[in-house]
Amino acid sequence: MSNQEEYKDYKSFDEDYDVDTLTNEMLIKDHEYDGIRELDNKLPPWWKWLFYISIVFGIVYLVRLFVFQADDLVQQKEYDKEMAAVASLPAAAESAEFEMVLLTDAASVESGKTIYDASCAVCHTADGGGLVGPNFTDDYWIHGNSIEEMFTIVTDGVLEKGMTPFKDQLSKQKRLEVISYILTLRGTTPANPKAPEGDKLDWPY
Repeated sequence: MSNQEEYKDYKSFDEDYDVDTLTNEMLIKDHEYDGIRELDNKLPPWWKWLFYISIVFGIVYLVRLFVFQADDLVQQKEYDKEMAAVASLPAAAESAEFEMVLLTDAASVESGKTIYDASCAVCHTADGGGLVGPNFTDDYWIHGNSIEEMFTIVTDGVLEKGMTPFKDQLSKQKRLEVISYILTLRGTTPANPKAPEGDKLDWPY
């Protein structure tokens, strides 16, 4: 019996199906929208397998993310892991090379000036005369004028005075460079020097 005959025999029981004119297969009837005839064609195997695989992948992904909290899927874990890896190598090298001494070479002083202009000038002015922060050109110091004392201030900041710590923004070497530049401002003549603050200290350099 042909498909057409099968269809004719079946049609006497059910009027909800039609015949595909190309394959003679029975299709759902009355599926037409905007002039487009919708057929109840079977999906190709490759499409169904792709769909099944995507479901399996999604389940595995969700289990790894929410149940096992895999390091490569949880962003905070991945971030912490990468930051630890990056921070460990430079820190070891920097500790081995770092020495708390006044830097006088041109490259270090110029690097310190660049940092000063970007981070310090807003409170101490570009010429070191002081604004919110104290004057760097006179012999009066609030927290001491030794390299070690200045390094501590730059590292930890003075929060009650509005100075933020730079330990997470500048490496030890960069902090030492900016201190070395600041010490070159002593004895210069700023445009509008701020009144002396702190104690007058001997110049140790």
